[in-house]
Amino acid sequence: MNKTLVAPSILSADFANLSSEIAKIEQAGADWVHVDVMDGHFVPNITIGAPVVKSLRQATSLPLDVHLMIENPEKYIKDFAEAGSDIITIHQEAVEDLPSIINKIKAFGVKAGVSIKPNTPPEAVFEVLGIVDMVLVMSVEPGFGGQSFMESSLPKIQALREKAPLLYIEVDGGINPQTAKLVKDAGANVLVAGSSVYNSADIKMAIKSLKNA
Repeated sequence: MNKTLVAPSILSADFANLSSEIAKIEQAGADWVHVDVMDGHFVPNITIGAPVVKSLRQATSLPLDVHLMIENPEKYIKDFAEAGSDIITIHQEAVEDLPSIINKIKAFGVKAGVSIKPNTPPEAVFEVLGIVDMVLVMSVEPGFGGQSFMESSLPKIQALREKAPLLYIEVDGGINPQTAKLVKDAGANVLVAGSSVYNSADIKMAIKSLKNA
């Protein structure tokens, strides 16, 4: 678990050329592809659904890290699992029975993650640390790319790492080489980066800089 994984977010990619945009990060050394799914209710924006994930599955062999920023995610687990997701992450704030939905995800043979927003304390997911594969700590408010990193996420990462030494702890929001070092020092081992990768003149170097931060 000492290895740092980088999961570029396609939210910052050119949606007219997603296949080639994913090929770029795959060739540049990305470990996962981070897919932000937004419904316009849980977060203000609307992005993509399961049919696009199914198309992405045909475009890459990299794990698809699908982040459901949606209300009632339990209704859509089957669709996203069958579309080819490798990891499905739901929000603690969007569900009532978190353990039940995590088990539902895992029943499809897919890794399960749970995400917490900036105002949600880490204790909110302590009850499921024994059954989830990953916790995603949002270091910006979910819904929009390009926001500034919130340092208030760092003690949350530390608390989760102390409770779960072997867990994937992913961080999403404002990640660049400077903030990557901060979250890695706090205990994160999966970095989501959108604009700092896709807006870089050298994507390979951008990914390498995050891994080596």
